[in-house]
Amino acid sequence: MLRRIEFASASLLLVGIVLLVGGGSLARVWGWPIIWSVEIAQLMFLWLCVLAIDLAMQDGRHFGLEIILDNVPPRMRGLMEAANIMIMIGLLIFLLRYAWKNMILMHPRLDGALQIPGSVFHASMVLGFALLVRTLVTKLIHRAR
Repeated sequence: MLRRIEFASASLLLVGIVLLVGGGSLARVWGWPIIWSVEIAQLMFLWLCVLAIDLAMQDGRHFGLEIILDNVPPRMRGLMEAANIMIMIGLLIFLLRYAWKNMILMHPRLDGALQIPGSVFHASMVLGFALLVRTLVTKLIHRAR
């Protein structure tokens, strides 16, 4: 269910970005520039990237180097993949703490014409790291079975 929510959110963000950039472009051509359209499109794109990274990781389509894994026996490959997942989980948990602190620190900073709190932008890192930890823990559990 969470995957469907993530996919729907990512789809809505993509449609919103396209409409916002298209509408902003048309408004500029007609002489009525929407000064905040670029800011909102950038914010939406940031959140879209976070969701897309997690969706790609869930499907196993995230970028990875497998030259070493392709040249080892299957049992060793499984152990190496599990170790790699555990290292990534540890790193993401470590980074999650700092992403949280960064989000709190950036809240008073107001960005752009709309004066959006900086924490709205930096919260994407917190959500992204949390989603990736959830995805990797799920992959590790499936691998253990």
